[in-house]
Amino acid sequence: MADLSDEKITEAYMDVRSDKSDTNWMLLDYESDRSDRLILTRSGSGGLTELKDVLDESKASYAYVRVAYSNDKESQREKFIFVKWIGKGCKVMRKAKLSVQAADVKSVLRAFSIEVTASEKDQLDEEGVITRLRKAGGASYDGV
Repeated sequence: MADLSDEKITEAYMDVRSDKSDTNWMLLDYESDRSDRLILTRSGSGGLTELKDVLDESKASYAYVRVAYSNDKESQREKFIFVKWIGKGCKVMRKAKLSVQAADVKSVLRAFSIEVTASEKDQLDEEGVITRLRKAGGASYDGV
């Protein structure tokens, strides 16, 4: 079971969800290779582009991101995504625990439209994520 007792995690989650905050992503990492305790590693306001820059190829991490996009000239939407990052150099035992521990993380970072599992940074391309969000959102009038 993942330990999400760090109060900074809940504070960061609320910050990303807040309309009054510029913060639009947060990143959780395991405290150490052998620990199941998650800590808030970073947060920022540069969206998926900034998040991709800080992902570590040797780690498994979780991120929560607010994504803004428009369907037409008149509308602006904000949706939230849950990211499960599994870097190429992530240890085998950590990978084995991820599916179970991801459920624990989702019990805290609970309001999101889609889940993105990525092992390469290009899987977090903003255009691809927005396309998935539009499909998940139901009615689409621009052919996606």
